[in-house]
Amino acid sequence: MNNRIAIILSVLFHPLILSTYLFAILFFLTPELAGVSAFGFPALGSILLLLFLNTFIAPAVVIYYFQKMGLISSLHVDDLAERRLPYLASTLIYAIATYLFGWHLQPVSELAPQISIILGSVTLSLVLVTVISLFWKISAHAIGVGGAIGMLSGLLVRSGENGLLNPLLIAILCGGWLLSARLHLNAHTPKQILAGFLCGILVSSITVYYFF
Repeated sequence: MNNRIAIILSVLFHPLILSTYLFAILFFLTPELAGVSAFGFPALGSILLLLFLNTFIAPAVVIYYFQKMGLISSLHVDDLAERRLPYLASTLIYAIATYLFGWHLQPVSELAPQISIILGSVTLSLVLVTVISLFWKISAHAIGVGGAIGMLSGLLVRSGENGLLNPLLIAILCGGWLLSARLHLNAHTPKQILAGFLCGILVSSITVYYFF
């Protein structure tokens, strides 16, 4: 694997975009599990777009302005000391999105509480990243891909929905490429990758066990 491919993988599977991928899989392959079976295709697209704006565009814009203001030196946020503010901001944005989708966005909040539950799971993962980053550089990419794999595998086991099997296998394959890319770029040590992956798996598995 060369550096260009490793960078492309890191961007395509950035932790903030993984939520959109996960919701897209659930919305269009297993809408019953996501509580959105009552919505038509245009409505699903609108909800997914709103999730994308809240969970990727909003934090990405904030991080971009942090870089423009000199608060961080790079959009990659590789320096441990610089990671804390972007992660804190992203956590707050996800917490707000969880609140909006869970209590204020009607009729989504009534018909599909699963959306806010999944967002809450991601928010908790971000809280862990933020706290751990106060003293150690854990891999956010690993937490993100671990969370996605844990959510898909947990829902597959819990519901017996075979439609999730292929997305799960693809997620595992892409996750392996991504974590290899992070190691290739020397962005993290194997321990930081492993710790992040296990944290993601744990949070998402607990979420599925108690709320689905």
